[in-house]
This record gives sequence, C-alpha cells and structure tokens, in this order.
Amino acid sequence: MLRLGIIPPIVNRNPRFSPPEWELNAEVDDLATVIQAAERLGYEFACFPQHVAIPEEGEERRGKIYWDPAPTMGYIAARTSSIRLATYVIVLGYYHPLQIAKTYGTLDRISGGRLILGLGVGSLEPEFKLLDRPFEDRGARADDALRALRAALGVRVPTYHGEYYDFDGFVVEPHAVQGHVPIWIGGRTARSLRRALELGDGWAPFGLTLDKLTPIIDTKRDEIGARAAAFDLVLAPEPPLDPAGKPNETAEVVKSYAAAGATKLNLRFHHDSAAHYVEQLEAMSVCAAQALGRLSANS
Repeated sequence: MLRLGIIPPIVNRNPRFSPPEWELNAEVDDLATVIQAAERLGYEFACFPQHVAIPEEGEERRGKIYWDPAPTMGYIAARTSSIRLATYVIVLGYYHPLQIAKTYGTLDRISGGRLILGLGVGSLEPEFKLLDRPFEDRGARADDALRALRAALGVRVPTYHGEYYDFDGFVVEPHAVQGHVPIWIGGRTARSLRRALELGDGWAPFGLTLDKLTPIIDTKRDEIGARAAAFDLVLAPEPPLDPAGKPNETAEVVKSYAAAGATKLNLRFHHDSAAHYVEQLEAMSVCAAQALGRLSANS
C-alpha cells in the first residue's frame, strides 16, 4: 500500500520550491502544528533535511535554512506519538558511525522507536573541506560507514572491523530501541539505488522528476521486486503539489508515482500559511485515497 509522508515547512527553505514568506517568521510551534495534523490524518513519516553550513555562493541553489535534525526531531518527538521521524539525509562522511548511532539512537529511545535514518554520500565539496573531512573516497567510506552503522544500531557494545572504521569494547548508551532501524539511502544516481539495495531498506532520491527516476528504477526492477515488502521506494514528487486547488491533477500525480513503483510519497505542498498547509494535508489524504481506489479498481 502506498503511504504518505511530508517534508514539512519551516525546517528547510529550498529556492527550487519558491518557499512562502510566512515561513521566515514561523515559530517552532507552527512546525509542531502541521506535523501533529499530519499524524492525525494518518501520514506515516516526516522528513528533516540537513546541511551543516552552505557556502554563500551556493545558497541560491541549495537554500540557506536547514534546521538541525537532531534537536528538531527531539522536539517533534515530544509533541507527537506515532508519526515516524526521518533524517533526509545525514551525510555519512561528516560523522563517525558511532556519532550517528549515539545521537539518533538517543532520538529513537526518546521517540519510542520511531526513527528512520536517511543517509547519503554527499556531494558538496566545500562543506566536506569546511569540516575537514575527506571528499575523494567518500563513496567507499560511506559504504563502510553503512556496514558499521548496521552493526552498531541498537547495540550497547557494538563491534565492527572494516576498511575505514574499526571499533570494539566501547559502550554506546543510550542506543536505538528498534531491533532494526530502517535505513533509507538518498541520492540522485543509479549508484545510490544500488547502494540502497545492497546496504539499506529503501531508496529516497531527491531533485529528480519522474521522467528521470523511472529509467533508474527500471534498471533494478527485478532486485526491487525480489525484496518486496522489505524495501521501500520513497519518491518525492516535484514540483510541490496543490491538492486543495488542483485535486484532479494531484490524483494523477499519485497514480503515476504508484505505477512507477513508489511505496511511499515524500510530499511538499504549495501553501501560504500554517493553516493552508493543514488544508493541503487534508485534501491530499482525500486525493490519494481516491486515486489509489481507482487504481485498485482498474488493476
């Protein structure tokens, strides 16, 4: 069944999506309000983008506001009870795997086991340099970090011996309470999908329209099918949707992404206030139910 999630307003302002001005003066309570509404309406997850620091010359492409996921998700965890909380994405090369396991394992404990770890290799070389992290071997380093994280998540005294990371005999407490924390791999390439299939539980690409996504997905249809319920395609429609103003168009988008194989939709909406955002959440629930109902009836 196709499930819905959101990239909420306020926490990230990306120029590609013409973010409305109201977000600049929004309070954290506005963020909680929209995510609580999503939870009430049955949305499965909320995603929180991350960058540490954006070069000034790059802010017009990537945006300049990125609320740090860990404290933001901790606050939202305290204001909600069931919606899952996903990083989207943490760049693996910026941190030691045990830093991620500790920070987000603590969040998993605080939230009662609602963490989804969205992770990626990263591509912003100036940010790597700023943080004094190696850039050229980031792909191989990320693969090793993913293996190390899988060994460490939910384990009090994790052990891992890999090419880049090696640890044994160190206590990580608190740690994740989930027996298996879902790991989604972000990215924009076929390599990121291969990495997700090999080392993750889902692929959560970004910045790609459906015509760019479908050829990538087609290269791995058999492998995706073989993993069935154990692997998610978390696709993010672009541009942002307007289910209240354009319900038929929105329903067609839902059907097209479902036909492409999406198991989850990671949504942005047109909105001009917190109240309007909640209206869009409500309208989207209706549009999706109608679109998927017609899709089932015709299959």
